[in-house]
Amino acid sequence: MPRLGCARATHTGGTMNIEAVIAQELNVRDAQVRAAIALLDEGATVPFIARYRKEVTGGLSDTDLRTLEERLGYLRELEERRETILASIREQGKLTPELERSILAADTKTRLEDLYLPYKPKRRTKGQIAIEAGLEPLALDLWKNPALDPETEAAKYLDPEKKVEDVKAALEGARYILMERFAEEADLIGKLRDYMGRNGLAVAKVAKDKEQEGAKFRDYFDYHERLAEIPSHRALALFRGFKESILRLEIAADPSQLAEKPAENRCEKLIAAYFEIRDKGRPADAWLQKVVQWTWKVKIYLHLKTELLNQLRERAEEEAIKVFGKNLGDLLMAAPAGARVTMGLDPGLRTGVKVVVVDDTGKLVDRATIYPHPPQKKWEDAKSLLADLGRRHRVALVSIGNGTGSRETDRLVGELAKEHPDLGLIKVMVNEAGASVYSASELAAKEFPELDVSLRGAVSIARRLQDPLAELVKIDPKSIGVGQYQHDVNQTRLVGALDAVVEDCVNAVGVDLNMASAPLLARVSGLNQSLAANIVAYRDEHGRFARRNQLLKVKRLGPKAFEQAAGFLKIVGGDNPLDASAVHPEAYPVVERIAAKGGRPLAEMIGNGEFLRGLKPADFADDQFGVPTVTDIFAELEKPGRDPRPEFKTASLAEGIEDIKDLEPGMVLEGTVTNVTNFGAFVDVGVHQDGLVHISALANRFVKDPREVVRAGDVVKVKIVEVDLERRRIAMSMRLDDEAGKKVGGGRGDYRTDRKGGQGGRGGRSDRRREPRSNTAMGAALSAALGKKRGK
Repeated sequence: MPRLGCARATHTGGTMNIEAVIAQELNVRDAQVRAAIALLDEGATVPFIARYRKEVTGGLSDTDLRTLEERLGYLRELEERRETILASIREQGKLTPELERSILAADTKTRLEDLYLPYKPKRRTKGQIAIEAGLEPLALDLWKNPALDPETEAAKYLDPEKKVEDVKAALEGARYILMERFAEEADLIGKLRDYMGRNGLAVAKVAKDKEQEGAKFRDYFDYHERLAEIPSHRALALFRGFKESILRLEIAADPSQLAEKPAENRCEKLIAAYFEIRDKGRPADAWLQKVVQWTWKVKIYLHLKTELLNQLRERAEEEAIKVFGKNLGDLLMAAPAGARVTMGLDPGLRTGVKVVVVDDTGKLVDRATIYPHPPQKKWEDAKSLLADLGRRHRVALVSIGNGTGSRETDRLVGELAKEHPDLGLIKVMVNEAGASVYSASELAAKEFPELDVSLRGAVSIARRLQDPLAELVKIDPKSIGVGQYQHDVNQTRLVGALDAVVEDCVNAVGVDLNMASAPLLARVSGLNQSLAANIVAYRDEHGRFARRNQLLKVKRLGPKAFEQAAGFLKIVGGDNPLDASAVHPEAYPVVERIAAKGGRPLAEMIGNGEFLRGLKPADFADDQFGVPTVTDIFAELEKPGRDPRPEFKTASLAEGIEDIKDLEPGMVLEGTVTNVTNFGAFVDVGVHQDGLVHISALANRFVKDPREVVRAGDVVKVKIVEVDLERRRIAMSMRLDDEAGKKVGGGRGDYRTDRKGGQGGRGGRSDRRREPRSNTAMGAALSAALGKKRGK
């Protein structure tokens, strides 16, 4: 993992002071970090610590705690590796005080490995073989005294028994000895790495005869850009092109190396200067210059090239994972429509539209299949059936999946609503990404064993309108489709990061203990799949939970799990009104003190903002519960069980705009942001192809990060700037005064879609159920932005 800041490693008694390093990076006190580490080591979760242990950590936020947790793991691994290296070198009898000090001062794994390189057990090298042949004195003599004649000196070391049969072999052996010594000098490697990190360029060329096969990578057929400036989406596009054998990928040490005949190699000059090798016309100077060149080309360059490309990939992956996590968080925290009877429609053409009705708790109460579209064209019959279902079950919302046939189905429901205003139907188009993953899952099969897979998908589409968070937690986050090159990044890191996002979102909202599914419960602080299943089993056997402390009767749910989970599990209509709030049971005595001092029963305090604002949190603080916790308790009493998610609203899709061919430059439409990348935002205006609002067209000001302006799920107005029917690309602007037809920023590659990654467009789906492919920003951006930026 790359370092987050420039904190220097501090050591106490030979061991890195991890707490001090992290405290410096987070700009907080050592004591805060020490307390947080102690809680994490005891098994406390980040959501629990952030909400219920503010006094202990000095108010560290969940973001700080996530960073702390990650850095703690990295630094502890660093310490373990440090001890292993010290033991290895000590065992070899080569650990000098100076070397030990350098190893103890190393603050990254890279620096540590540089120092260990000369002492690392390795296979017999050509340099070692040359040393065994007695050639080390020759190598050192020529290096230290270039006035010596190489061939004359080499003739003194001929030994056929040791395979040094001639002068050439002797000088070659001496060269390998110096090459290996030079290439293992940690400080030199560090200087060269820093130089290339600042000045190096990634250079891509199209592989021979791959122009046609790799047309989607054409922006990289003759490309170079500074390593330090390559954005994550371009870096990952480069690596994908290389992996698919379309591109050849190299590193140039600096811009001067791009010339056909570079005048000099700055890295070779750095090596020569480091070892005080100068060309003064002496007999051995030319030979030493060759040693330097070979050291660079054969030893150091290949090593640093691999390392720098890996660093570029890691940096790009970290950024892609970060973007994915932010988009996932926005999607999970999207506004819920709430507990209303909902009809879910999974559109299809030949196979029909699958229809389900779920009640206000999400329970399936009815199902059907209608065939309003070609070839059956039973339009009126379909409306009649939907009207009957709507009236019979008092449907309030109609959730329409955005797959093939969605706009036609949307028009059907629109006609129904106009012809039957008494039904009061509100239709909403929802992103159906991942619905098929859920419908084919073991969970869906267990919940609906008799239900057809496509009907299960319709249930998911209905429920995700009622409560996106509760439904989407049932789906692997990678299948929700709001990532950028998600299949190209480190999957372990991706899963860990996304799981943390889901955990934070679930616990920020809280969970209804009597309504939540096992997958949702499993995401609650302190719980896991096994405990969640036990909670559901207990609920099925004993009925609704009436009190939070009943959780202690659940199989294998002990005091520690109860402590971590209880505050996030809510009971509506239970014996104790506080159980419906985020007040932790351990703090109930504080509420009792507030009630006693205020002379009001709990029922009169809850929701009474005027009364509560007249009290001072400090008057009720004690050694266990400080002012921050008491302040949080007041906020909960004023608005118990408040939902941090925004108010529910939907985009009004324009009538008659159903296909990309219906779009014209200059149109101003309302749409929903489906994905936000580093280069802009993708917006769904209901034409089965998301358009791109480039970062330069998001606002009438400079925008560094698109998420400053928009987030996934936002409803926005956009102007159509350009429509490319051939490549199915739509350029949009949120600056509504922009001229239609005038190109907005970004390279053409910024519109490229990622078909290989399983992301993208809804337009290509056959009636046979599968995930939407390319173009829905669920990942349409994923292949993303192959915009070419020329190096300077």
